[in-house]
Amino acid sequence: MALDVKFGVSTWLWTSPFNTSTLSLLPKIKEYGYDVVEIPVEDPALIDIPVVRQALHDNGLEAVICGAFGTSRDFTNEDASFHKTSFEYLDQCFEIAAGLDAKFVAGPMYSAVGKARLVSPEQKKVEWNRAVTNLRIVCQTARKFGLDIALETLNRFETDLINTCEELMQLIEDINEPEAKVILDGFHMNIEEPNPEAAIKLAGDKLIHFQVSENYRGTPGTGTAPWAAYKRGLEAINYQGVVSIESFTPDVKELAGAVCIWKPLVPSQDGFAKEGLEFLRKWASE
Repeated sequence: MALDVKFGVSTWLWTSPFNTSTLSLLPKIKEYGYDVVEIPVEDPALIDIPVVRQALHDNGLEAVICGAFGTSRDFTNEDASFHKTSFEYLDQCFEIAAGLDAKFVAGPMYSAVGKARLVSPEQKKVEWNRAVTNLRIVCQTARKFGLDIALETLNRFETDLINTCEELMQLIEDINEPEAKVILDGFHMNIEEPNPEAAIKLAGDKLIHFQVSENYRGTPGTGTAPWAAYKRGLEAINYQGVVSIESFTPDVKELAGAVCIWKPLVPSQDGFAKEGLEFLRKWASE
């Protein structure tokens, strides 16, 4: 059975941070055959909403907005000033998403990426409750914009709070707001999920975005990612959203260091985008 999905790609595949000059990628992304461009919001001040909106329109592309959660954006921190920074940042992300006709803001917004420690069960519970309390407020803000949030699991090397879909669904249950939805990323699932198909089924109709790359963050179809399991899971829940390639370039040193990419994964980032989409189209149609 063929999947009825759209295909997207993150501009992180080529560059960082997203700004007006990044829009020069859009004609190429459209030419390759993508429907959607993922816009990572590292610095909201760099994103001129009317200019980006026009560029999307001119190239016939839709936008997905993904947050970037560095050390200063952390809802689990004991210092409330970190929460304030996170709320202000997400408010700006919602403004961008609404201005670009996106449907949600995605990312691991419960905690700072890279906050991975062995903590006591008591400490983890405290941090979990902070995330729940703060994300309820985020959901209520999203509602005012007519948007959802898509919360993402990360592998154990990038967070100690939410590594599996089961943990994420518990977080969403505790948040108990209709705007709290799910994004799954095959790279993280390939590390953490014993059964990726079951994880996708567990997310069910809460799953509103699906990111992919290979087990080594390379071009889809060139590694050991369980593509058949992904497809069975997506078929089972009648997923009709976007399947989007997210990977990175070693040419942007700060971002590459954050995701531990120390060398080129492919001969060409353009080749990554073209060949990856060719594989995904065949995978989805078979």
